[in-house]
Amino acid sequence: MANRPHVLIVGAGIIGASIAWHLASAGARVTVVDAGAPGGVATRNSWAWINASWGNPEAYFRLRVRAMAEWRRLERELPDIRVAWVGGLIWELPPDQLEAFAVEHLARGYGIRRVDRVEAQRIEPQLAAPPEFALHVPGEGAVEPLDAVQALLTAAQGLGATVIANNPVRALNLRGGRVRGVRMDIGDLDADEVILAAGAGTAALAATAGLILPITAPPALLVATKPEARLLNGLVMAPELQMRQTAAGRLLATAGLDVTASCEDGSLAAAAVFEAMKRMLRSGVSLDMDFHAVGRRPIPKDGLPVIGRADGIAGLYIAVMHSGITLAPAVGRFVTDEILSGRCDPLLAPYGVERFAGFNPHGA
Repeated sequence: MANRPHVLIVGAGIIGASIAWHLASAGARVTVVDAGAPGGVATRNSWAWINASWGNPEAYFRLRVRAMAEWRRLERELPDIRVAWVGGLIWELPPDQLEAFAVEHLARGYGIRRVDRVEAQRIEPQLAAPPEFALHVPGEGAVEPLDAVQALLTAAQGLGATVIANNPVRALNLRGGRVRGVRMDIGDLDADEVILAAGAGTAALAATAGLILPITAPPALLVATKPEARLLNGLVMAPELQMRQTAAGRLLATAGLDVTASCEDGSLAAAAVFEAMKRMLRSGVSLDMDFHAVGRRPIPKDGLPVIGRADGIAGLYIAVMHSGITLAPAVGRFVTDEILSGRCDPLLAPYGVERFAGFNPHGA
């Protein structure tokens, strides 16, 4: 690889944008390509929760805790990025499971505390029916995902990176057992290294080089209201839905989407989620729904990230995961270190491509 390698990143969501900025900051030549506009599919439709609440097993929890710290570092280095460290109120599990969750996370040193109905009402005064028992996690937050992507890509471009939007990659160019670049409608693009950070589209592109990745892409629903006066202080994780309020005043709620029980575009489910939002808040009757969107979350077979090179295929690096919002700054930093210096952070050790049974880098 050249002293100043050319790295081509497929995918301009939060993971691709973070890798692009970190690589450009470290002196690499960077090109980012995306089939659509920057922000991708999963990122632009994300609820954008930054947390380590659901970081199981423990190794993954530790990675997520580190990623939360990396968000604070990223805020210092890029002032255009602002995380709302507003904390979260959690009661979406049955009480016995919620208590077990608290015991486990407290043992790991996570900043979490039990609260009763009175304290929950104090934390979120607008809740119409605060829970009898909940957990409060003051150190968690959220980011506006498209704003973060734009800030990262703009900063990367300021360092010489190139961003090519609305141009899909059709295949990887594999010659002599090495990925040499990508095939696009605008022509072939060559690079010293190709990083697949294309979310749900990663598996199909990897397959063009004979690499089979077991990745699913279940849908998730995002419902947004028109801007309102401040109704929520932080993030709310209830059995019915997860909800937060943006700096612009929009209430955002997310829920899983069963396409077999709803319209494919999510309209029926969105109406039900919106009604649940109104019931949850004392002033909910005044809410007006603005829009809903259906995103596809890239989830590897075991639910954990896939980050690293594929044995037998030089020049190819994979970075695909759910919880991309939480992990983005850590992944950007660690991937950059590995590609430019060969150092692999121990926190990434459990997430290599080779862990999948039946893996064959030649597709045979």
